[in-house]
Amino acid sequence: MIYAVECSIAEPAVEAEWNDFYSRVKLPALISVSGFRTSQRFRALGGDGPVYLALHTIDGPDVLTSAEYRDKGGGNFACWQPHIVEWRRNVYDCAAPAPAVSGHQWLAVCDDPTPFARAAIAATAMHAVALDRRPAARWLAVLTHDQARLGSDAAIRLYAPMGDPLVSTPTSATAR
Repeated sequence: MIYAVECSIAEPAVEAEWNDFYSRVKLPALISVSGFRTSQRFRALGGDGPVYLALHTIDGPDVLTSAEYRDKGGGNFACWQPHIVEWRRNVYDCAAPAPAVSGHQWLAVCDDPTPFARAAIAATAMHAVALDRRPAARWLAVLTHDQARLGSDAAIRLYAPMGDPLVSTPTSATAR
C-alpha cells in the first residue's frame, strides 16, 4: 500500500525550514516506524495543487493508527500546522511499492490513465482505500528527463525528487 501526503506551505519565509524539518527529521522518523518500508519526498515542477508530495510504502492503513506512529511520526509537527495548506492524505491500494525516483528522473502523477495511455507511458494504478480517499484513483509513472515531453499533457503533474528514497532496515532477529 502507498501512503501519500500532499501539502503546500503558505508562508515562503518558513518554507526552507519546513523542508529541512521534513527531510531531515520527519522522514527518518517515519521510516523507523514498524510497517513503513520506503519514504521519498517530491516537489511539483508546476501546475495547480499542492507543491509537496511524500510517498511511503506501508504494510497497511493500521500502521497509521499505531502508538509507534503517533510517537515517532504522526503528530510531531504541530508547530507547522498553521503554515500547511492544501493538505491531503490518502492510503492507496497498489500492486507495487512506491516507485524509487532518482535525480535524473521525474515522478509523473495523474488522476486519469488516459493521458498516460495516449503518450504510451506505462503507469501504475492506485486506488484510495483510507483517509481522505480523494482523488479516488491515481496513476504513477517514473520518467527520465528525456521522456518528460511525453508527459506534457496538462493532466499529468511532474515532480522532482527532493532526495533519495529512504528504505527501512529489517529489525534484527536477535534484537528484543
